[in-house]
Amino acid sequence: MFKGLYTAYTGLKNEQNRMDVMTNNLANATTVGFKKEGTTSQSFDSVLAYKLKDASVGLSRAQYLGVNNPGVKIGENYTDYSEGSFRVTGNTFDLALTEEGFFAIEFKNRAGETSTKYTRAGNFTLNEDGFLVTNDGDYLLDVNNRRIRLDPLHGVDITTDGVISQNGNRVAQIQVVDFENYDYLQRYGETYFQPIEGAELTNSSAGIRSGCLEMANVQVVSEMVNLIAITRQYESNQKIIQTYDRTMDVAVNNLGQVR
Repeated sequence: MFKGLYTAYTGLKNEQNRMDVMTNNLANATTVGFKKEGTTSQSFDSVLAYKLKDASVGLSRAQYLGVNNPGVKIGENYTDYSEGSFRVTGNTFDLALTEEGFFAIEFKNRAGETSTKYTRAGNFTLNEDGFLVTNDGDYLLDVNNRRIRLDPLHGVDITTDGVISQNGNRVAQIQVVDFENYDYLQRYGETYFQPIEGAELTNSSAGIRSGCLEMANVQVVSEMVNLIAITRQYESNQKIIQTYDRTMDVAVNNLGQVR
């Protein structure tokens, strides 16, 4: 069997993984608070190749052929937490964080289990009961891990430190937290993150800007350039496999003929 087939195949798998990540980034280029993903790759560990049970070198001996590199191996995907651009909306409940940090969200899954997720997406609204919620209906939490309820008949003022006031009276303070190491954060859906074992919560120095939204940190032009490069590399690996296929076709159907 040709070793190059395996090398080209691993190249195809790697480029397909890169394509999946890049297209997801492009699909969420206008999603508020979305953080783009990237991919990594590495070579397989090199292996020593030997010729075994070959009568030309003696059935009892193994002939050293050299080092074989089986190709590329898909590495880990990663999240780019850099800040996206701000878009001014003028809506009081559109909130953006000015530095590193996350809003705390009370999330309920389909099984009815409640947990806390974290997000940079600050496009909140008031539901029919007067609670501040996300577009999916999940509740924004205050510094005491409680839902924030407001009177829809009165105006709202939100300061940079997250204090919400109505009629000059303090109602709640929005919870903003950060993590010691983002390696212990796991993406959940498009804009949510959840801590895994080892995650450590820390205080955030981020300010809150009312009337603004942080957009996705996806640069469409850069992603398109990467997609073109990925497509060309994928086609190159395809051509390698097609070349091997033609070579084997000749070997099987032509060279073996008795004339």
